[in-house]
Amino acid sequence: MIVKAIMIGDVVGDPGLAVLEGRLPDLIRENKADFVVVNGENAAEGFGLTKETLDRILAAGADVVTGGNHIWEKRDFWPVLQEERRVLRPGNYPEEASGSGWVSIQKADITWLVLNLQGREYMTPIDCPFKSFDNTMKIQWGPVTETHPLFSPEGELPEFSTNLTGMGSIILVDFHAESTREKEALAYYLDGRVSLLAGTHTHVQTADERILPRGTAYITDLGMTGVSDSIIGMDPKICLDRARNQVLYRMECAKAGPDGSGSAIQGVIAEIDRDTGRAVSIKRIS
Repeated sequence: MIVKAIMIGDVVGDPGLAVLEGRLPDLIRENKADFVVVNGENAAEGFGLTKETLDRILAAGADVVTGGNHIWEKRDFWPVLQEERRVLRPGNYPEEASGSGWVSIQKADITWLVLNLQGREYMTPIDCPFKSFDNTMKIQWGPVTETHPLFSPEGELPEFSTNLTGMGSIILVDFHAESTREKEALAYYLDGRVSLLAGTHTHVQTADERILPRGTAYITDLGMTGVSDSIIGMDPKICLDRARNQVLYRMECAKAGPDGSGSAIQGVIAEIDRDTGRAVSIKRIS
């Protein structure tokens, strides 16, 4: 049996929320999608989340909302981040940080496990995302059984099981990272262990969507949901002034046309074999 998962790139401000609300329900219906993950860390005026913006994303059809380095921008949102299981922050931040880095959700007789991780290259040097994933798996399923194929039996990588069906879950990962090399490295590390790994954070959709050798669907960056005629969703003039003058002017979201024109929703849809957990296709949404 084939099931379908949609992952949507960073929603930027009110224009991003408007295009998400306008297009995501149609995408779900047209593709008969079974599960939807949306990155919402920039939904509230371009930085962070609020209860209102989270509710709008969930009402548009998201099952889980993932975050990134801006997820704590709105301090009033911290209690929501702590209490609402459907919104995540990167799991490799210290345990004292509000929120959780993973959630397991039962939907249509399928257990969907969603993990949110953050990269370290050119970003805050937090805990290792590779080890963070392994530690989450140990919490979920305990000891594992197979040595990673990229390393010799004497290598340092922990053992794992490639039988995703035995784990009983379809596993989706949002890797919020700057470095394309780090994103690809984690993808190969998790190949055969997760059904879909998608990068976020750069707001620029990449054209490298593919199925890795052991069955994991991958794209380096989902892209952005917001105003296309912009610089990563932000007002071009302000971004140019920051770049030219090296003064950190406060960035503001770019404005869509009067009828919402000039905005786009970006992401991927992946088909996954429910019996094996392996992806069989991945297609860009733009």
